[in-house]
Amino acid sequence: MQTLLADAQNLLTDLIARYSSSVDYLMIRLEEAEGTDIMLRGDKVETLSEGISIGGQIRACYKGGWGFSSFNQLSTIRDRIEEAIAAARIVGDEETVLAPIDIVQDICNVPLAGTDPRQIPLKQKKELCDRYTDLLKSVDRRITTTSVRYADSTQRVIIATSEKTYIEQSWVDMEIRFAATARNGETVQTGRETSGSRKAFEDFMNLDEQVKLAAQRAVAALSLPSVKGNTYTVVIDPILTGLFVHEAFGHLSEADMAYENPDLLEVMTIGRRFGSKELQIFDGAAPSGHRGSYFYDDEGTPATTTQLIQDGVLVGRLHSRETAGKLDEEPTGNARCLNYHFPPLVRMTNTWIERGKTPVGDLFSDIKEGVYARNWLGGMTNGEMFTFSAGEAWMIRNGKIAEPVKDVTLSGNVFQTLADIEAIGDDFYWDESGGCGKGGQNGLAVGCGGPSLRIRDVVVGGEVA
Repeated sequence: MQTLLADAQNLLTDLIARYSSSVDYLMIRLEEAEGTDIMLRGDKVETLSEGISIGGQIRACYKGGWGFSSFNQLSTIRDRIEEAIAAARIVGDEETVLAPIDIVQDICNVPLAGTDPRQIPLKQKKELCDRYTDLLKSVDRRITTTSVRYADSTQRVIIATSEKTYIEQSWVDMEIRFAATARNGETVQTGRETSGSRKAFEDFMNLDEQVKLAAQRAVAALSLPSVKGNTYTVVIDPILTGLFVHEAFGHLSEADMAYENPDLLEVMTIGRRFGSKELQIFDGAAPSGHRGSYFYDDEGTPATTTQLIQDGVLVGRLHSRETAGKLDEEPTGNARCLNYHFPPLVRMTNTWIERGKTPVGDLFSDIKEGVYARNWLGGMTNGEMFTFSAGEAWMIRNGKIAEPVKDVTLSGNVFQTLADIEAIGDDFYWDESGGCGKGGQNGLAVGCGGPSLRIRDVVVGGEVA
């Protein structure tokens, strides 16, 4: 791979010089990637593979119209450039507006803190998955189905633009997922755990307790009563907070969604109050060590930290260069693509709610009857409405955690829910298990974080009114 792209800078510089006069903006991106994919379902190996891919993409803009082309044969790059330019010139009929950024010439690597997964043989990775499969099955005879999925990917990306930016950037990403399904007659329950890292393969080598917890939750839920559907004051743990801020609020902060939807743009008006003065929400790739961290986005914009809500008030949103230009705001470095097959979209990176000042134990005080929800099983959003399923939950009675319950879903309107946050805990946790989907680009690595929250008037175990 290094040989094929060894002289990339000279090649791309020559191509940009030759073709850039035909359009307002031209970008060439080359990418080489290698990775491992292992999927075990029970004792059956569904996937066991190592792969290498090399390809690229062309983005051209002319009078506001975009042309895009991708390829995996470098010998066809000139044809692909001409295709993208032709497409841009066909659809362009307005004005190209891209927020300005500094010209950058840089070569950088997102650093690892330990062993690179490329140094670990496929056999050893498979043996680790086998061990975790055995752990899941060993918890209880009522575990009927297990799955373990491991994946790693190393990407090296080269970006060259008609503005003379040239960037080489590389990173390693790893993820492992566990699931166990327990059955007792007609009753079926599932427990899940996910872990991700951009730091070291060692992060996956000692997850025995986490793996067993997934199976134990599935077994325990078989005999739990279902929660009684009602509106409750709810306390959620940091993992659910991270899911909530990403899925329910974060996507609405992506400026392409607001720009393309005038009604949403009106709702997401800068300066509008959404919560109490204690509420602070951020997104950014600049904090190091997380799965959404990098140095430059896929347009060459430097990574930033963007405050979205300050003291309860909307103060920012996430941008590509185009959305920033059209809305007359600053680019935030949030244009990301999954790989060379796709154009960059406005995407979250690491999204979090800042820790508050309330001791976690005090979040439960004065709740006569409520619900404490931890972890997650799944969820969905539809515009400003959301529904999430908790991985485990307990009733709260007279300020104390009481009996465990199952089938807990949390539903509501994100803007009303932000306003209904009564207290923000003084704890904090980063969840590196996220894989985000948007525009057909599923599984983009992100980080989510936050403290425990106390929220009033949450619809639990029922439909949104």
